[in-house]
Amino acid sequence: MRLTIVAVGQKVPDWAQTAYDDYAKRFPPELKVELRAVKTEPRGSKTLETLLAAERSRIEGAIARGCRIVALDERGTAVTTMALAENLKSWQLSGDDVAIVIGGPDGLDAGFKQSAHQRIRLSDLTLPHAMVRVLLIEQLYRAWSITINHPYHRE
Repeated sequence: MRLTIVAVGQKVPDWAQTAYDDYAKRFPPELKVELRAVKTEPRGSKTLETLLAAERSRIEGAIARGCRIVALDERGTAVTTMALAENLKSWQLSGDDVAIVIGGPDGLDAGFKQSAHQRIRLSDLTLPHAMVRVLLIEQLYRAWSITINHPYHRE
């Protein structure tokens, strides 16, 4: 199974990249995790609709055909770590490749969110984008550890 994290925004602080890389390298070969950063549309005097449409186009270009799409959305379904582990297990059993999408400063295009197979939120808090990448990869690693009874997750 391939798990692709598509994130709008190319630059993150070194601490965030280091933390992300640390978790990403822990996954087993049969669960390939890949990060695809796409360019944030320059803000300037463009309308929000124009900005989000441009980012949507880049996001869609970064997602392999046939992938299950999970959009991170502040109004998405709240998931527990155990629920995320169940999702991950289900995706693995179905053989689906999955793309989890992190929007840019203004979020994701509404039509894109509606077309996603699933919309989830990581937190009720507003988080910096760099932190979202780290939190997401850590929770995916924790979810994977639950599915194989690895000691990383202890209840």
